[in-house]
Amino acid sequence: MSKPKKPKAPSPRLEAVRLKKKKGRTLSSKMWLERQLNDPYVVQARKLGYRSRAAFKLKELNEELKFLKKKCRVVDLGAAPGGWTQVILEEVDTTHPTSQVIALDILPMEEIPGALVLQMDFGLPEAPDLLKQHLKGPVDVVLSDMAPSSTGHRQTDHIRIISLTEMALEFALQVLAPGGTFIAKVWQGGTTGELLKILKESFTHVSHIKPPASRKESAEVYVVARGFKTS
Repeated sequence: MSKPKKPKAPSPRLEAVRLKKKKGRTLSSKMWLERQLNDPYVVQARKLGYRSRAAFKLKELNEELKFLKKKCRVVDLGAAPGGWTQVILEEVDTTHPTSQVIALDILPMEEIPGALVLQMDFGLPEAPDLLKQHLKGPVDVVLSDMAPSSTGHRQTDHIRIISLTEMALEFALQVLAPGGTFIAKVWQGGTTGELLKILKESFTHVSHIKPPASRKESAEVYVVARGFKTS
């Protein structure tokens, strides 16, 4: 397993913003607001009309790996608020009969022209079958930016996100076309045990990448599995 790659990316410098004290504002909320105001990716996301700064994570991953094609089928799991789906639609020509973009989340998400947006709990046993009913053919890329709410306990959070990744992978193994790609968010330490074993058995290349848009203090990295091998 290779160490997480860190592809180089531009990061526009901004003059630091400091918030004045305001009655009723907690220190944590003040720090969060300052981080948002001083984050160049947040500024650029607003400027370019992306629904979240996370859009740049997918842009950087795709610039590095070139997995999004004009003619391909893509499923975006944990899609809300839609930043990743917006990036996918920039790359995929959904007017072509062999192309399709499906965005799924348990949370409501505003429609995006060109994508089929589905609101459902992917953790339900029937969810994968319901999702497959909307597919027009084998999927080229399955993406998962899903993450559980943090408990503050690192080991617990790691177990919970691995559980989500396992569910996403189980779905991917059922729908991916030969040579397909699976990308999912995990915490630092990456994929271990049975999950890693399945990935290595099912794909020709498995690695971890931390895109520049992922905050340095964040424990998140992305597992990238390419070259799906059909049985």
